Amino acid sequence: MNVLATQSAPADATDRDWWRGAVIYQIYPRSFQDSNGDGIGDLLGIAQRLPHVASLGVDAIWISPFFKSPMKDFGYDVSDYCDVDPMFGSIADFDILITTAHRLGLKVLIDLVLSHSSQDHPWFVESRASRDNPRANWYVWAEAKPDGTPPNNWLSIFGGSAWQWEPTRCQYYLHNFLAEQPDLNFHEPSVQGALLDAARFWLNRGVDGFRLDTINFYVHDAQLRDNPPLPESERNPITAPAVNPYTWQNHLYDKTQPENLDFLRKFRSLLNEYNATAVGEVGDDQRGLEILGQYTAGDDLIHMSYAFELLSNHVPDAPYVAEVMEHLARAAPDGWACWAFSNHDVPRHVSRWKLTDAATRAFTTLMMCLRGSVCLYQGEELALPEADVAFEDLQDPYGKRFWPAFKGRDGCRTPMVWEPSNQNGGFSQGHPWLPVSHEHLNHAVTTQEQDPAAMLHHYRRALAFRRNHPALAKGSMSDMQATGNVLHFIRTDDNQTLFCAFNLSGDPSSIDMPAGAWHQVGAELGSAASAPDGRLHLGPWQPSLAVLAPQPSRS
Repeated sequence: MNVLATQSAPADATDRDWWRGAVIYQIYPRSFQDSNGDGIGDLLGIAQRLPHVASLGVDAIWISPFFKSPMKDFGYDVSDYCDVDPMFGSIADFDILITTAHRLGLKVLIDLVLSHSSQDHPWFVESRASRDNPRANWYVWAEAKPDGTPPNNWLSIFGGSAWQWEPTRCQYYLHNFLAEQPDLNFHEPSVQGALLDAARFWLNRGVDGFRLDTINFYVHDAQLRDNPPLPESERNPITAPAVNPYTWQNHLYDKTQPENLDFLRKFRSLLNEYNATAVGEVGDDQRGLEILGQYTAGDDLIHMSYAFELLSNHVPDAPYVAEVMEHLARAAPDGWACWAFSNHDVPRHVSRWKLTDAATRAFTTLMMCLRGSVCLYQGEELALPEADVAFEDLQDPYGKRFWPAFKGRDGCRTPMVWEPSNQNGGFSQGHPWLPVSHEHLNHAVTTQEQDPAAMLHHYRRALAFRRNHPALAKGSMSDMQATGNVLHFIRTDDNQTLFCAFNLSGDPSSIDMPAGAWHQVGAELGSAASAPDGRLHLGPWQPSLAVLAPQPSRS
């Protein structure tokens, strides 16, 4: 085993704000490591591979859903919030995973899907049975219009109406996603109580917090008002592909309701009992950063959230990043962002933005210098491109619905590649649930471990640089500007001031260095030095990282 595999970068156990500036590694359990040869990743497989994760120098892991589920949406349709699906193992296996992670200095966040359940959940089975049972109001039920059509014009992210007819009750139920994922009714206090109990169950098992799926979808408009149309000029398809008419509405009423804040305060109060944290996923094409700011303001809501500005198809050149950060500063002056380039729902950013290796390194270093926390997605450290999954191998219902204009999410969910000696990349001894990309085999962990110039080592160096410069984790950020292709800004804490500049283009660029006695650092990341003329000359995709020398005190 590589010596780095025994190292870890534990967050300070006494630091209640350990999450602020933390780097979180997302694990998609179906595709990380299969320990029993059935072709599907599992909890013991994750535990087996955690030394690799710890060797990167991250602070925590986020595990996508592993709860009991019929797997219509691969675990995001939960049928039991307090048990492990046998596909992934058992509660005992989860306990082993927790113990292993904590021994390696890793916090553990798990993915809670609270806005909706599976139609197989006992709560929904009871709710749909009649209009007068104890859980009749636990889901969002509504009468048909006089002509039999759905109650309003709300649309599902997965296509078509967000309403499904249920003949037993002769009513429609709401589903913002698949019809098999009915939405829970957060206007019902007992629903909120049951979901808080589910969170407490996992906190009692030792988890350090949660990633909250679709956090702004919890509460719907009780009056069921129609969403207004969104003018074509204002459409910004981020959370859904442009071919989905979901993007044609201004989603004022089907999500992001003010009552959501009351539930988030209850959730934060529970987290505080355990010194636990949460990161929310904000899904909105027009108001994502505003919602992020609202949900993370102060100390009684959610600790941090991420929106989709850096998960979109827009290549984050210098002007775009400066615009996003300026927008965030206005929308969330008291909030905290968590940045991600890739996750299990979007094409991998190396392919999405058509990045060269040099560009990938530059964006990685930039990510580690931005103010906020960070989520890395499994395989990102290997610079894995999006896999090309043939239609006959497709598993994602989203992709099947909109193929071929939108190929779904399977291309970013294919198995992790650990070693190149077999066609499954060391992921499984069996037939994998999604095919392993042959292109990925050349990026395998063992191959990159042996190459000092590999992307894997750049990620380690970038994370180590962040860890060794505390101003990057929790410090302030100021003076962000885009000068041509160069993005530059200042990071400051009580003990250190850093100047960070990034040439986010394939052409050489130069800018003036700010006044002061700057000492160049980050040589291991390719940091450029300033020239005698006071100009900073940057090669294509080159960063410059400098520390301001302390000023001598005046007597």
